[in-house]
Amino acid sequence: MNFHDRPRSIWALPLLVLVVAIIVLAGDWGGVASGLRGALFDSYQRAVPRPYQDTREASGFAVRVLEIDPVSEARFGPWPWPRTVLAELLSRLQAGGAKAVVLAFPLDKPDPLSPANLAATLPPGPGFDITRQTLAVMPSPDKALAEAIAQNKTVPGFILGGTGKRFRPTESLAANAAAFWRAANFETASGPIPAFAKASAGVGALNVQLDDDRILRRMPLVFRLRGKPVASLDAEALRIALNKRLLEFHGEGGSLSAEGIGRDIPLAQDGSLWIAYARDDASRVIRANDLDRGTLAPNALKGAIVYIGSPDEIVATPLGTSTVAAVHAQALENMLLGTALRRPSAATTAEVVCLALLGLATILLLIRFGALWAGAFTLAAIVAACAASWELYAGNHVLFDSVGPGIGLALVFAAGASARLVEIAAARIRLYTALADALPPAAIDQIARKPSLLKLEGETRQVTYLICRVRAFTAMAQGFRDDPVAFTRLLARIFTPLMDEVLARRGTVERITGEGFSCFWNAPLDDPEHAIHACEAASGMMEVLARINDIVTQERRIDGLAVPVIEIGIGISTGPAITGGFRSHGRTTYTAVGECAVQASRIQMLSDTYGPAVIVSEDARKAAERGFAFLEVDYIALGGDTPVKLYALLGNSVVRASPKFRALTTFHDHIFQSFRTQQWSRTRELIAQCRKLSGASQKLYDLQLDRIARYEATPPGADWDGAFRPILK
Repeated sequence: MNFHDRPRSIWALPLLVLVVAIIVLAGDWGGVASGLRGALFDSYQRAVPRPYQDTREASGFAVRVLEIDPVSEARFGPWPWPRTVLAELLSRLQAGGAKAVVLAFPLDKPDPLSPANLAATLPPGPGFDITRQTLAVMPSPDKALAEAIAQNKTVPGFILGGTGKRFRPTESLAANAAAFWRAANFETASGPIPAFAKASAGVGALNVQLDDDRILRRMPLVFRLRGKPVASLDAEALRIALNKRLLEFHGEGGSLSAEGIGRDIPLAQDGSLWIAYARDDASRVIRANDLDRGTLAPNALKGAIVYIGSPDEIVATPLGTSTVAAVHAQALENMLLGTALRRPSAATTAEVVCLALLGLATILLLIRFGALWAGAFTLAAIVAACAASWELYAGNHVLFDSVGPGIGLALVFAAGASARLVEIAAARIRLYTALADALPPAAIDQIARKPSLLKLEGETRQVTYLICRVRAFTAMAQGFRDDPVAFTRLLARIFTPLMDEVLARRGTVERITGEGFSCFWNAPLDDPEHAIHACEAASGMMEVLARINDIVTQERRIDGLAVPVIEIGIGISTGPAITGGFRSHGRTTYTAVGECAVQASRIQMLSDTYGPAVIVSEDARKAAERGFAFLEVDYIALGGDTPVKLYALLGNSVVRASPKFRALTTFHDHIFQSFRTQQWSRTRELIAQCRKLSGASQKLYDLQLDRIARYEATPPGADWDGAFRPILK
């Protein structure tokens, strides 16, 4: 497998996660999506609940809830109260100016304590005739309640579903059944007993809609009974309060048009209303005891729509628990005030599209730029989605889910990052197997993350080439001919730390031989300061070699065997080279071929004649001059017509700034100037003076004196350029 060939099948994992997330979000599999968005919207309402506002000023109607307080329960008994009591309360509400009364509990059975029902329970026979006659002339509680219902605009409820009868409410909606096909459909219904139904101003469905987590967030306004739209309790209460014959529904999951409100009421696709909840407020409540005793504030009931419901019917809401009657009241408040939350029919589609686009972008960023950029994009996208969701809620009461797409996007990134780690780990294993001896670990990690960095097909790059060999290698090997194991161990002790210096400074080790190795910089990875790093490696190798000599010398003394000091020669050259390689038998060969490699080899071979161990070409010296002390040692033609200047690397920038080095440099400038102008006597005098300076190489001066003697015997001619041209073998 080529290092450029990424296992693209791995990217099927984040793509698969994205597809699954889209399906879960779009289809609400297992109620996961609705549960997440419900929790998000609940948190919004808890953070900024709807401020309580009396609806009287906005609509002309006040919405109130009759509270079954403990004092009233002590007087009338626990709920449900006798229907004579309910009739009395209705009469008091009508007398107080209530606009309408909404009975949020079923009245589908006659009063079990009515005289007729009690008479039916008496045993047959003349012994109970008097009792039956007495019960027959007693007033009926159901009749009394029916009369009270008739005196008020009262809306009792009916229950959809279950084992109910085939009850059909009076038509009160003008709606296209096809427009609300997602509204819950029921085949049966249990309505109020005929006396109550006939006396009422209208009837509405009592059913509420709990989410899967048993929290009541939406109140249905539209149901379907045997396919035909019917009104809920709150929709019917609104119709009665507005004194309309029909309420109109239009648009699929669209809105309820109620003339007199001045606005449309937004509905979900199933015909339900998203309630914007307000905190409990005493202004919304009328105590039954105050109503019974006539101690209500003046005009407290004027124009009020009063809900009466069971105090024991409790549901969970985003703001805590509440009675069902109070939730009905809040739903009507939302309609009258225009504060209902809106979840457009296209919201889910928009969320799915956002997830799809952002997920694909995350996968592409992972492939193209890696996990860091993809992670930053994912985080920014999630933060932006959350900010947009909050702004839509706070500013426009629009519900847009950012949690579902955000979690989906995070899972896509996690899957992609995991796939990326698997890919990098696999590439790292392949690279370590093939190039562990050639590249530093940091370079291998970088190539594993971006395989295209390793261009085996070849390219031309500017490189710095270094060759290091052990001097007098053959003689040293002869000294170990009786102990080959020790010699092999010695080579490992020498070359391993020397090559570690190369790898530590981003170099690439090319070839290793018995007497040395070659390496280069700026390939396969870019290294703008390749010449400086090569010189740093060479300086580090000299320091390492000094420590090796101390250790080896000490060990050989203990063994009783003498060993010469180990010396190395290093040649460094900078120039263009063709870099590339190939794979064979599970190994990868990566090389740099060019004149700089040939030049570095020739410089290394000449290094022993100058004395200093590290010799560099003029191009290498120019590229690394700011960080090191270079001293000119030769002007020589290395196998070509064009001669080059060679320099010895004598230290770092501190050495270069020292007075001793500056003095040595000045002498060398004069030596080479007089040498190139064939002033042999003056050159000898300068060499004699320079030998006395600190840092001077006696071996170099011996070489120069030998060349002077040669040129004196055979003058180079008047057109000589000052370069020495050896006969290379």
